Amino acid sequence: MSHNEETPGVGASDRHRRERPGPESQQLAELGPEGMYEAAERLCRTAAGGGPLEAPVAGAVGRIAETLAETRSRDSVTFAVDLVNRLLSEGAMPPGEGDRLLRSVAAKLVKAQHLRDIEPLFGEVPDEIADPAVELRACLLGELALIGSGVGRRSLEAYAERLRELGHPLARLPGARLDIEHRFAVRVRGLGPIKTAKQLRSRFPEAPSTDGGAVASRGAGDVRDDGRANAAARPFTAGGWAREPEARFFTLPSPLSPDDFGISFIKELTLRCLAGEGSRRGSTLACVTTPDDVLNELFSASYVGGVNGQGQGGAYARLYAWESLYALMGLPTCVPLLEAVRRAADHRWLRFMAFTDWFHHDTSDLAFAVLDPTRTRVAVLAATDTDVHRDALG
Repeated sequence: MSHNEETPGVGASDRHRRERPGPESQQLAELGPEGMYEAAERLCRTAAGGGPLEAPVAGAVGRIAETLAETRSRDSVTFAVDLVNRLLSEGAMPPGEGDRLLRSVAAKLVKAQHLRDIEPLFGEVPDEIADPAVELRACLLGELALIGSGVGRRSLEAYAERLRELGHPLARLPGARLDIEHRFAVRVRGLGPIKTAKQLRSRFPEAPSTDGGAVASRGAGDVRDDGRANAAARPFTAGGWAREPEARFFTLPSPLSPDDFGISFIKELTLRCLAGEGSRRGSTLACVTTPDDVLNELFSASYVGGVNGQGQGGAYARLYAWESLYALMGLPTCVPLLEAVRRAADHRWLRFMAFTDWFHHDTSDLAFAVLDPTRTRVAVLAATDTDVHRDALG
């Protein structure tokens, strides 16, 4: 099974079809590694004139780098890395597009190339992290971790250790998947996107609706924490989902009975995503889920990207997923990942569905609620995506 397949559980099969080489990529590949590299160099020489490359030329060179990354040979690895370094070092691309290219090339290299041809890139450890060459290698290590490759390779482990010393954000992630990450980028036949209440009930046990939950919810206090909210929403904002996600946090004056943590509790919270509940056909529903399901959906949100957004590559999708999970649990980043896994088991996790105007009911809708072990703190995260351009999506 390919490690780079999309996960239909978030609607990947509806939002994005597997990328297939277009005519341009096929024509480039026919040139061979040296021919492609020479073509890129000609573009740089003829267009630069001593100044920065214009956007169309930089884009063309970037596409050559991506095609090289997918063409298996040691020369292709060297040429692709050189072109990315050149484009980003010279500021030929805006930051967002440069990040996309760098992460895309790293993912394609790990998917297409032999490890023995990638390993020479790690011959020297870096002195700083503010360097496109270092960032590319950090992404390569992140992609290799997702497929369990590179463990025991001295040069790779030395480079990863140096990144940890320098404080690179990707370096806080382990060099191999944790068990809770077992679904990342894995296609499971028959598990498509959840779009109806029937589908949700068929895959997760429904949480009971209680009067006690509704009463307890009315006493919930809204806690404003923009930094935590941004971290929780990052997988969706980075992936370019159509509407700004809703990430909210609440406190309760007394512990909530676990049996009362259901849809009746959620409906009484002051959530934008539930405004006008009942105005559309369909009933609001909540089901009990698990931390690995939530983490996988967070990973897939930025790994695949929104319909009109961009996938962020496996390395950063993994980082954003963990940062979001930490935010939902209210954990400081200093908590080790395995300790976070242990604590996640003590939380209660709900996945809910609502038929309101906030949700697009189109390509993807996701909503989670989390109750902490003290049963006095609740976090809610909701996101929605569509391929239809319409009114302002606030």
